[in-house]
Amino acid sequence: MGWMVTNSHTGRAHSRTPRRAIHLAKAALALLTVASLPATGQAKPATVVWRFDNLRHIGGMTPRIVGAPAIVKTPIGKAMAFDGVDDAVYLDRHPLAGAAHFTAEAVFRPDGGAFAQRWMHLASDDPGGQTRMLFEIRVLGNFWYLDTFVKGPGYAQALIDPAKLHPIGRWYHVAQTYDGTTYRSYVDGVLEGEAKVAFTPQGSGKTSVGVRYTGVDFFHGAVRMARFAAEALPPSQFRTLRK
Repeated sequence: MGWMVTNSHTGRAHSRTPRRAIHLAKAALALLTVASLPATGQAKPATVVWRFDNLRHIGGMTPRIVGAPAIVKTPIGKAMAFDGVDDAVYLDRHPLAGAAHFTAEAVFRPDGGAFAQRWMHLASDDPGGQTRMLFEIRVLGNFWYLDTFVKGPGYAQALIDPAKLHPIGRWYHVAQTYDGTTYRSYVDGVLEGEAKVAFTPQGSGKTSVGVRYTGVDFFHGAVRMARFAAEALPPSQFRTLRK
């Protein structure tokens, strides 16, 4: 704000902004800018979208194909179908490496099969491959329930509730988020589980889709897309089933 002074010659009041106030304002703005940067001094990972509508390129990467996953037409667009026996794709990126907060979401269709299916596995390149984020399902007849999991130095947390069953053969949106304190999982935007977790950012690595990274627990169903963000998005901002 300006301040009022009286001209000693004319007796009229006028306003002016002192130079010192301008310098103080600039200094405060600089401090706010620095404070808004991540504590590590590194930029947060950008939002990443992977579409599983072809076998040549996913998220700008050339996937390594195992078995014979197929591209199929569905009511919501092309998707990648897995047979639950030996189909999988591997990608040379952990899309949430370095993120202190995160959202991982996907649109998929479970089609039954084996009880335990690990259909998306983000793995860091640490010794023993223990640091990871997972999307899994458990299948009970014509129903399934969600199992999400994060593990790293000093933390290991699963979110799973066998009572929250969903019919197989339909398209669903699933998500997991971390806001700096609480880890949450969702199906179609509805909260399924939550827990306090002392999460720390994971390192660079790789991803498997359709199977656990070690080549077990194959997925029977289809995956349409996945999105990863370095912030905990509210359900109102999830990608859901939009093409």
